[in-house]
Amino acid sequence: MNVLVINCGSSSLKFQLIRSETEDVLAKGVCERIGIEGSRIVYQPEGAEKISKEIPMNDHTKAVELVLESLTDPENGVIESLAQIHAIGHRVVHGGEDFESSVLIDDDVIRAIEACSELAPLHNPANLIGINVCRKLMPGVPMAAVFDTAFHQTMPKKAFLYGLPYEAYTKDRIRRYGFHGTSHSYVSRRIAEVLGKKPEDLKTIVCHLGNGSSVCAVDRGRSVDTSMGFTPLAGVLMGTRCGDIDPAILEYYEKKEGMDIHQVMDVLNKQSGVAGLSGLSSDFRDLSDAAAAGDERSQTALDTFCYQVAKYIGSYVAAMNGVDVIVFTAGIGENNAVVRKGVFKYLGYLGVKLDEEANTRRGEEIRLSTADSTTPVYVIPTNEELMIARETVALAEK
Repeated sequence: MNVLVINCGSSSLKFQLIRSETEDVLAKGVCERIGIEGSRIVYQPEGAEKISKEIPMNDHTKAVELVLESLTDPENGVIESLAQIHAIGHRVVHGGEDFESSVLIDDDVIRAIEACSELAPLHNPANLIGINVCRKLMPGVPMAAVFDTAFHQTMPKKAFLYGLPYEAYTKDRIRRYGFHGTSHSYVSRRIAEVLGKKPEDLKTIVCHLGNGSSVCAVDRGRSVDTSMGFTPLAGVLMGTRCGDIDPAILEYYEKKEGMDIHQVMDVLNKQSGVAGLSGLSSDFRDLSDAAAAGDERSQTALDTFCYQVAKYIGSYVAAMNGVDVIVFTAGIGENNAVVRKGVFKYLGYLGVKLDEEANTRRGEEIRLSTADSTTPVYVIPTNEELMIARETVALAEK
């Protein structure tokens, strides 16, 4: 079965075509800057070089059309026709409490995803665009929604409830949901394979560190706590998101700066995080270079990020009453040696020592801690697309 995996962002669309029997990636790529000047598609067939084309993409409909044209292109395509796409898996960020697992998409599912859009306004609308475009262009092809929140539905009430009137949860659905669940699920299973164990045998802390970051406590294969909350704004500070703050700041900031709540939320979502602290960039590569050149605010932004990640690790050691392995993943976790070293500074109480040579490597499945470290620390590149494909196949075959 050939499965097309679609991951729609607000201005991007990542895709992979995966042959489920072998889990080979037949082709992959990304459409960037959708609806923005300078949009382009980067397409890479299996075993071939990347092909990059600048081409106008006014909306996601055009982006999906370009993806399908690339896959069926007579010269560089990997399939002869769209009939060879047997199923489509869509990443959906927020499923609320409606979805404890992935589901085949129908009209009821779409309505439920729309209802959750107020919980993830930066993500669910873009995910829905991708779903609706694919339904229009490939009617009849089974499509699955794979939710970032589903993996965290195993959290106990003591972990997901806030200290608000109970009706805030029962009436208004206000609770911790958590995100990056597909990544946390894949990485926690993969590290168990690497260690020759079952997920049920391990207490694992997964640090998904990217422009959006979250830390997750996975106790014997089940998510029991995670740093993101009611929305993806909570937890550690991120590229442009503030992370955990005193909620009274919203009212103070609103009055002090003469803003309304929408303007304040725009600041918290798009103007904060390491970009806000540094005044330079949300890209950790830029911050690492600037800090190395002596830029104090960039160094402070990095230090704050590493400190907050380390604090969450410590809290999850307490939550699980121990930890067997810690894993870094995602763009920063897999590639940024400065950040990894910054977090390691706080892990001495776990008997962790950094292997400096291993830390120079990027994007590899490696052990970061020395052989004599009491608690092993690894890098496991995430593979959300493969997890989405697996979930989609399981549903389509039913």
